Amino acid sequence: MSDILTHTDAGVMTITFNRLDKKNSITTAMYAAMADAVAQAAQDASVRVVLIQGHESIFSAGNDIGDFLNQPSSTPDAPVFRFLHGIAKFEKPLLAAVAGPAVGIGTTLLFHCDLVYAGDNAAFSMPFVNLGLCPEAASSLLASRMFGYHRAAEALLMGEPFFAEAAQEVGLVNRVLPPTEVNGYAQAQARKLAGKPLSSLVETKRLMKGGYQQEVLQKMDEEAQSFGRMLREPAAKEAFGAFMEKRKPDFSKL
Repeated sequence: MSDILTHTDAGVMTITFNRLDKKNSITTAMYAAMADAVAQAAQDASVRVVLIQGHESIFSAGNDIGDFLNQPSSTPDAPVFRFLHGIAKFEKPLLAAVAGPAVGIGTTLLFHCDLVYAGDNAAFSMPFVNLGLCPEAASSLLASRMFGYHRAAEALLMGEPFFAEAAQEVGLVNRVLPPTEVNGYAQAQARKLAGKPLSSLVETKRLMKGGYQQEVLQKMDEEAQSFGRMLREPAAKEAFGAFMEKRKPDFSKL
């Protein structure tokens, strides 16, 4: 069975992380599948809304580290960048249902969603600094814009988890629900949107986001350049080496 499931019904395309045995960690092939699904949804007139979801116990543990190290994304057409640009430029409503851990890209992709619903077990984290890296997906821009600078600095510099109520307080999450209800509630909201005039949804989203979309794309590209450079530097090598060896990294000389 595929690690990414897509299903379209009643105008809603649902993209589901389906790699539960690996905590829904994302591989290059999964990014490619998601990028293709988003591109298809953008062009398909029968798709009016897209919903991204995981399992009631976990949304995504972020990048699959082994796959990530074996296939680092170094070109603009890499699947991860196709996916990120795809959701950043997506004109139709984009929703997410998040339960359990949402690590790295599992959190940063949410900045590009229009509505986010979370289980009360959701735990969001952007641990890039702890891996010797920097933010991605324009999160260095969008977290500050949404959270305010000091809260964004705490989330990005400390890299520690914050939970559903805090995420709702800073505006990342619209509503907190029991984990078993999140996907169903998000699906119901998506269907409500799918029943509205698509032209009005698209124009409203354009008016809300169009003024800074280019800034978001530029920041995304700037982050990607820094991310690629830092991935080759000693701090990242120490962090990933420690992860693979199941030990605490030592950054004391870096």
